[in-house]
Order: sequence, then C-alpha cells, then structure tokens
Amino acid sequence: MQHRGHQSTDGADGGELTVPMAWLYAEYIADELLRHGDLMPPTSFEFRAGRDALALTVFLADTDGELSGIRVVTQLDTWLSLTAYDQPWQDWVRERMAQLTAQAARRGGPAPDLELAAAAWRWLEETELLAPDLNAVPGGGPVGGETGESGGIGGDEEIGDIGELGVTGVIGEEDGPKVWTPAWQLGLPLGHLAIHLF
Repeated sequence: MQHRGHQSTDGADGGELTVPMAWLYAEYIADELLRHGDLMPPTSFEFRAGRDALALTVFLADTDGELSGIRVVTQLDTWLSLTAYDQPWQDWVRERMAQLTAQAARRGGPAPDLELAAAAWRWLEETELLAPDLNAVPGGGPVGGETGESGGIGGDEEIGDIGELGVTGVIGEEDGPKVWTPAWQLGLPLGHLAIHLF
C-alpha cells in the first residue's frame, strides 16, 4: 500500500511510478508564501533557502500523511511556531527526518518524498550564502539602538530573527559587514517572515 503522501501511476513499461505529491505540494505552498511576501527575487539563492526551509517545515509537520488535503490557513500558526527564533528548528528537522527514514525502511519500497526532502536539507546545511550581518557595523561593534528580546534590532521580532546569522564576517564596500551564513539560517527567518506576512 502506498503512503498517503504519494500518488502512483503506471510507467511506460507497465511498472508503477510513485509521484512525490506530498513534497511537491509542500514546495508549492512554500513558494506561494514567499512570492506573496515579496521578500526577495524568486531567482535568488536567498529565495531558494527560504523556500526549502519552509517546504521542509510544511512537509515534516505533516505527521498524519494528509498534506495534500489540508487548508493552508489552518496550519499557519503551527508553521509560524516551528520556525520561530527561539525554536531548535534544525534539531527538529533532524529528528523528524530520522523518524521518516526509519518508517520508510520498515515499509520498504520507494520513498521519493523523503529523498527530495533529504536533498533539500543537505543543500540547506552544506551551502553558505553571503548575507548582511545585522548585529554588527564596520569595525565589529554592535548595531546601535536597542536590541529586542529576539536578539534583533529595535525589538522587531521578525526582522530581528535575521540578525542572529553567521559566524565569519567580511566588510562589503556599500552594504556594510556581511557574514557567510549556512543557507538554513538565512532561509528560516525569511520563511518565518513570509508566513507572518501572509
């Protein structure tokens, strides 16, 4: 029996082709949320980071295998909570991926949704993007003004989330200090903000 997140059809050779409907739907939802927020160009690496982080959140939060039947508005609070600054999102992703991998191994057969999710997570972990360091100014000092509880600038939670990124900094000619940031650390707060703006 196929997983509820999959859709099967006959291949050209008469064999069964499993379509990763759950992941494709999660990716579609993430894409629409980011485009609605209009936070970055859809062709940018930042957009991909936000889309993949959101798609992983949507896909992994579906514990009942009924993703294709959900109403997006009923899940926004769940996704917003999972992507919040104070949540260990990366640990949750690793835990859920391990659970789904074990389930797939017990079932046997193809797991194309999981394979695509794993590929997205690898890209988010292994890719670094050069992003503005909102916690510093040229010279390495902290940004002026009050710091909100989320660790960002001026107490604005959504914008402040982006300010906790990166480790190694460089100084740009016009844009101020930048840091090499793991893609998931950049994409996650962008995805969170996109949900908030929806």
